[in-house]
Amino acid sequence: MATLTKAAQKAADIEESRQTLLRWLKPGDVVYTVLRHVARSGMSRRIDLYTFAPGEGGGPPVKLWLSWHAARVMGYRLGGKSGDDGIVVGGCGMDMGFHLVYTLGARLWPDGTPEPHGRRNGEPDSDGGYALRQEWI
Repeated sequence: MATLTKAAQKAADIEESRQTLLRWLKPGDVVYTVLRHVARSGMSRRIDLYTFAPGEGGGPPVKLWLSWHAARVMGYRLGGKSGDDGIVVGGCGMDMGFHLVYTLGARLWPDGTPEPHGRRNGEPDSDGGYALRQEWI
């Protein structure tokens, strides 16, 4: 069995996370963002991403933590002492939750969605960046 190079292993890990997210998310789904921490300087923050999947047998919805796979796909790191306290994103002056969800959609559907998922500027929209909706909780 051949051993993968570090670069090939990293690419395989990213693709594994991308495929997991594509199973969990469909165009039009809502990704919920939770602000975990803001740096004292205001120049970075840690944001968690979640979605809800239907429960088995008509049961209550199941919360899915997207942050780990999303960070891997987008090239970000997780913060916090245990590494599970949100995606570290730098910058200010814009909605960083929207930025994360837009970037995630663009990485999941880099060539756009197969079918239009909505309308933007009066035209059918299949841009991957706008495929997911974002809401703060």
